[in-house]
Amino acid sequence: MVLLLKLFLAPVLVVGSTLAGRRWGPGVAGILVALPVVAGPVLFITFLQHGAEFTAEASAASLLGVVSLAVFAVVFARAARRFAWPVTLAVSWLVVLAVDAGLSWLDVPALAGLGLAVAATVAAMAAMPEREPAGTARPWSRWDLPGRAVATAALVVAVTSASSALGPDWTGLLAPFPVALSVVAGFVHAGGEPAMVARTLAGALTGLFGFSAFCLGVSVLVQPLGGYAFAVSTVAAVATAVLASRLR
Repeated sequence: MVLLLKLFLAPVLVVGSTLAGRRWGPGVAGILVALPVVAGPVLFITFLQHGAEFTAEASAASLLGVVSLAVFAVVFARAARRFAWPVTLAVSWLVVLAVDAGLSWLDVPALAGLGLAVAATVAAMAAMPEREPAGTARPWSRWDLPGRAVATAALVVAVTSASSALGPDWTGLLAPFPVALSVVAGFVHAGGEPAMVARTLAGALTGLFGFSAFCLGVSVLVQPLGGYAFAVSTVAAVATAVLASRLR
């Protein structure tokens, strides 16, 4: 069951977000992919493997991981204007890992982590480059969606497989690692659409408010509610993301 979740759940959610973005625009894709489409399955797999107490600690640490996601969005959007996608992705990942390494020294309660996540997201919104007009959309390769699914599955397996050795703090920090964002933004950038990259990542920053609500909910509710905490937190995440997008 755990293996099936690793191989199928997150890739299906990423593909679904991609299709929604093609229908309603890159900003919508960014909002959806910034929701816990990968971190949710990662934390749920962590819950199945390690129990509620481990997952509560990991979820609280995931709020600090939101800071890294916000940094990733800014770095990737700015680097995409100058570099090809492999260099942009490598630079963005190195920055995220450096930020995660610094955050790993912090031990803060969930509410303090929420404050840091929200502050980082708001700061990232201000630091994003100005969005350029979108160009003419290019036809999608038939390998685009399968490629996104395979890339997502590989990254999810890598993160969850390492959780036993990493412990709850690093598991939580890496649960929000920009797996889905890297796949979606990387494929858009590889298609030669830097304007679409910026729009996608701007939408992702809005979606991070919902992501933060999910992590807080799981951290607080997983011990009393068990697996039901994920359903409640998912509803809270979607509601928060909708509210944030309307307010923005």
